[in-house]
Amino acid sequence: MTDITKTGQIARDYIDRLILASDPLCPKWNRENFIFRKEPRWNYMDSCIIRAMLMFADERPELWDYAVRFVSSYVTPEGDIPTVERSDFNLDSICGGRNLLALYAKTGDKRYFTAAELLREQLAQQPRLRCGSFWHKAIYPRQIWLDGAYMALPFLAAYGKAKGEESCTEDVLAQLRNIRSLMRDDSTGLYYHGYCEARDTCWADPETGLSPNIWLRANGWLCAGLADICEITGDSECAEMLAELLDALRACLTADGMLLQLPTLPELGGNYPETSGTLLFAYAAMKAYRLDAVSADTAADGRRALGTVTERFVSYDGDVPVLRNICLMGGLGGTEKRDGSAEYYLSERVVENDAKGIAPFLMAAAEL
Repeated sequence: MTDITKTGQIARDYIDRLILASDPLCPKWNRENFIFRKEPRWNYMDSCIIRAMLMFADERPELWDYAVRFVSSYVTPEGDIPTVERSDFNLDSICGGRNLLALYAKTGDKRYFTAAELLREQLAQQPRLRCGSFWHKAIYPRQIWLDGAYMALPFLAAYGKAKGEESCTEDVLAQLRNIRSLMRDDSTGLYYHGYCEARDTCWADPETGLSPNIWLRANGWLCAGLADICEITGDSECAEMLAELLDALRACLTADGMLLQLPTLPELGGNYPETSGTLLFAYAAMKAYRLDAVSADTAADGRRALGTVTERFVSYDGDVPVLRNICLMGGLGGTEKRDGSAEYYLSERVVENDAKGIAPFLMAAAEL
């Protein structure tokens, strides 16, 4: 079971000693920037951290001050986001849109809503597959990646709610139906990482267009996106899709409540318990119960997963928590010709204290 006191203390330490201690232009949680020496840009990893931190802002209103300082480092007073190139049509860039809406609602500063409008304009022009779903990026034409269900669709739903545009909700729900129709594995109830309409990539099955394996974090992003969309829209069909996916993930839990990098291949050598995806499951399971979408048993499995991560995969370096077993990256195709094989997913770097694990930890802790 989850030690709520211990988990809460770790969450506070992450906020106080890692997040608030970070320069917005050199955030300590963004391991990709450090490893690959990237220049600071608007990105989904930082956006996930800020959103997760703000889940604690009701008890700690000073967290809004840091969110303002951080986001304003990337958004000009006029509401532009200079490091976003909209012609890239990168759905990952949309992830921070919900923070912009939240900051506008909190502060009334129009720069944030203007910036959110820019992201909405990108989605209005985003290329789409024949079925109506967004391309994941311009460099990945005619492809759906599960990640987009978290990166873009909750923002579109929240924007539509804020503006009273029902068409946004209808668009979101239609794209979720496409994901279920095209990408769900009927035998496990889980979802393949990618779908290519053209079937012309190194990873796409020539018959189905699907990538060859089921990757944990992609399913975790879908879980979290469904939970958030369910909260925003109250849609029963979305709630049913969420409950179905959570049940499928529960069937893959290890004896101690973790999920593996490749959850349907438990006997595969080198497969390992991966924390970011496990924590996204934990968050979605507990949130779904709060929203009356699943049973108490599902929430209990979410708490147990969080508890196992807390006990087995978090230590301290001085006074800063260290979360281990985070898959740094996972993708398909591109210049690296990532083929979606099991060998590929197990070859990706495993790191500590990256945003893709820390943010889900905070998200899950906020649901306790």
